Amino acid sequence: MSQASHLSYRAGGGGAVTRRAALLVIGVLAVQLAFIASYLGAFHRPQPHRADLAVVAPAQVRGELVRKLDGLPGRPLDAAPVPDEATAVHRIRHRESDAALVVDPRGTRDRLLVAGGAGGSLAQAVEQVVTRAERAERRSVTTTDIVPAGRGDARALSAFYLVVGWCVGGYLCAAVLAISAGARAATPRRATVRLGVLALYSVVSGLGGVIIVNPVLDALGGNFFALWGLGTLVVFAVGAATLALQGFLGVVGIGVAILLVVVLGNPSAGGAYPYPLLPGFWRTIGPALPPGAGVWTARSIAYFRGNAVTGPLLVLSAWAVAGTVLTLVSSMLRGHTHQGPELIPRAPDGPYA
Repeated sequence: MSQASHLSYRAGGGGAVTRRAALLVIGVLAVQLAFIASYLGAFHRPQPHRADLAVVAPAQVRGELVRKLDGLPGRPLDAAPVPDEATAVHRIRHRESDAALVVDPRGTRDRLLVAGGAGGSLAQAVEQVVTRAERAERRSVTTTDIVPAGRGDARALSAFYLVVGWCVGGYLCAAVLAISAGARAATPRRATVRLGVLALYSVVSGLGGVIIVNPVLDALGGNFFALWGLGTLVVFAVGAATLALQGFLGVVGIGVAILLVVVLGNPSAGGAYPYPLLPGFWRTIGPALPPGAGVWTARSIAYFRGNAVTGPLLVLSAWAVAGTVLTLVSSMLRGHTHQGPELIPRAPDGPYA
């Protein structure tokens, strides 16, 4: 093709889509389809699987009752005997059991204790399963929510949306910091500055999210400063991981971050459907990803007096530390790669060079 023809081709729009752009578009399509598959796979048929049920019953019927509940078709319950109602309540409040069945030894009307603060859909699903099982034994059951969600927190979803917002802020902030001066952090100094800005953003983002959710909307209770600290950690963990991915993969790292946090992380976070209602794949990966760890911790702070948060906080801390370390490592590797050429002075242009 002659130079004139080439210029005409470019002017006519023939070069509007480069090979690199075409590859990125294909990548976007793959992420889009993965998004659809992940959300539909997780949500299209929620069914309880091994929901932890504490059983309080007289000794003479306890063993048989536990075996029947534990062996229901589809294994919706993981029934375990406990000595008394106080123990059952303790297990629910410490997030060791999802619900408890208290059998009336003198009548046919039993009680089911649930925790709506852990997710309204889970409490409802366990109630339906236990009600059917009781009806088969010619018994009835009344449900008592001993850890209800707040009045402004419909079906205990506020924690989920709060954490999703924090996660979005984390990877968007990291993406903006990276693409503002190139997709890769070329020097350790630049990477350190970006991490510092991200840390400051995380503090402000965490505070803003808590102010919106409470007191502005009165949607989620719990200790204000504990939620603020959680928000800071969630935003920084996601942002640092995004910076690390960008450092090694460039612009593609943004897509990988979205894949991990949005495509895989959000549907497996236990928000709309807590873990016992999710299919096996999402139920397994959820606790190991920032959205799942964040949602569990936010609900624990809001409704369970901060119980059972050690594991999720360690997960978030691991993402934050790994993201920080890998961001610095990638910058050092890039800096070493460019060190040689940068030390050679460029010859001046012009006739007197």
